[in-house]
Amino acid sequence: MMNSGDTSWILVATAMIMLMTPAGLALFYGGLSKKKSVINTVGMSYVAFCTATIVWITAGYSIAFSPDGNGLFGSLDMAFLSGIETKSLTGTIPELLYVTFQGVFAAIAVAIISGSVVERIKFSTWIIFSSLWVLLVYSPLVRLIWGEGFLSHLGELDFAGGTVIHVNAGVAGLVLALLLGRRRDHRSTDPSSLKLTILGSALLWFGWFGFNAGSQLAADGIAANAFLVTNFAACTGGIAWLIVEWFKEEKPTILGLASGTISGLVGITPAAGYVDVTGALFIGLISGLIGYFGVVKLKSLLKYDDTLDAFGIHGLVGIWGSLATGVFANPAVNGEAGLLYGNPAQLLSQSIAVLVTIVFSALGTVILYKLTCLITKGARIDEEIEIKGIDSSYHKETSFSQ
Repeated sequence: MMNSGDTSWILVATAMIMLMTPAGLALFYGGLSKKKSVINTVGMSYVAFCTATIVWITAGYSIAFSPDGNGLFGSLDMAFLSGIETKSLTGTIPELLYVTFQGVFAAIAVAIISGSVVERIKFSTWIIFSSLWVLLVYSPLVRLIWGEGFLSHLGELDFAGGTVIHVNAGVAGLVLALLLGRRRDHRSTDPSSLKLTILGSALLWFGWFGFNAGSQLAADGIAANAFLVTNFAACTGGIAWLIVEWFKEEKPTILGLASGTISGLVGITPAAGYVDVTGALFIGLISGLIGYFGVVKLKSLLKYDDTLDAFGIHGLVGIWGSLATGVFANPAVNGEAGLLYGNPAQLLSQSIAVLVTIVFSALGTVILYKLTCLITKGARIDEEIEIKGIDSSYHKETSFSQ
């Protein structure tokens, strides 16, 4: 039976998550990119929301959640939402609402990838790649973990998308960045507007409450717990990054504070419905430290060009959050126990899921990249456009006075 309270909450949560991609992530990434690339960077998030939504409704939802098919690909019986009526339910909410809720998850997942490759990938390549990625990488992985797949039956805990979204997108971003190669001026750091980035991080933080607490699909105590620990982990992650940066670099930056907050949000995502505030404290603190290491140290050490650090924040921290769920899950919260509560097998399940996600995402991304290159005759923008700026020379638009 439909519950009007649950339905009202998920309607609001879905709208909150929608705000994360064409507004929150777009501003967060746009502010970090160079002035000559802001429009393109924002546009990649914006168009990803559009393409992901179209793909999800036409076929992605059916691949992920159709009752027919195998553990990796559902049948296309539910393509274009065939057979779903206004009275159809998922739990206590309308299934049409659940479709939309899951669709905004798909949109932000693929938009995260753009942060690794902005300022050097063709817009046409991105549109085609992002569409294929949602269809053939994201949707099957959703089925593996949240649908009929073996990782679901294995008992992996992913409350709101630690593996499905963050590990998946972070790894895909790194692979795509390596395939594209480094930008010609990749050592230059000249963010266009830290004000936009801070505003974007705040919008992401706000939307994350819908992201995590909404994943309970009900207005109840577990949703309230998810809301609470999400906020707590965000704060601890931000303070952890701020302190280590202050100590190591002798300067406390607000960009570091915002980045640490996002790291804390990423880390708590898979655990939000399973841990208490003590677990959230450790997850958030370590998320901030790992995010700092990935962005400031690892990228410099290995010399890869992950433009806006999608892998450093989402990939690495997502891996930590998924594993930490298997450590800190408290049965008093939602009945699931982790390593610290006498169930070491849960950590093994989390580890297997992370490894499968990394391999599946990496292989799928490589294959789709090669296919997309054939369609668009190469994925990288011309050298002249890259030097002059993709905004003015390709889109014929500018964001700031040049």
